[in-house]
Amino acid sequence: MRVLLINNDGGGFADYVEISPNTSVQEFFRQRVPGRQPSDYLIRVNRLPVAADQMLQEGDRVSITPTKIEGGR
Repeated sequence: MRVLLINNDGGGFADYVEISPNTSVQEFFRQRVPGRQPSDYLIRVNRLPVAADQMLQEGDRVSITPTKIEGGR
């Protein structure tokens, strides 16, 4: 199944990615942003905040935006 990933971390990018059916938002985050804490990011699906256990659907737009920026106070 295919979703659009909008990654606003660093230089940022957007691209369609293939994922397995029944992938939760939490699992997707762990796969795409390994070693980082979800609490340091604003994660939205189709422009809306979502629960970690929400299952992604074909065609969803997932945006991952850091809430803490390195070098910032």
